[in-house]
Amino acid sequence: MRLSYPTNIKIVKLPCTGKIDVLYLLKAFESGADGVYVAGCMEGDCHYLTGNLRARKRVEYAQKILDEVGIGGERLAMYNMSAAQAARFVEVAEEMNTRIKELGPSPIKKERAQESGIRSQEPEVRSQNSELKDP
Repeated sequence: MRLSYPTNIKIVKLPCTGKIDVLYLLKAFESGADGVYVAGCMEGDCHYLTGNLRARKRVEYAQKILDEVGIGGERLAMYNMSAAQAARFVEVAEEMNTRIKELGPSPIKKERAQESGIRSQEPEVRSQNSELKDP
């Protein structure tokens, strides 16, 4: 079975979400992402023991920073799923895509567009995840 997710989702693969850093998350927004979600393994089921727990804390910290700077922490999320849950990955991708479309372009993108006189494009969502496989 071949599953597809929205084409504006850009995937960045990591060996473990524990590798994610707050700076990576913030840099994604600076680089033009309108939303970012981290898809990690199930809590308590991390191959690297606590990688997904560290990732969740970092995501929560980055959300606070995004709120403080006016971008909005709701543009960043973390989801836990197993590598066998490809359908869940697609569901989350579509959910996040809908959320970002409702929020509209990132304030950073809006500001840059106003400065350059260019109209913003369709919102972009980036997913940073460990390997997920189709069942």
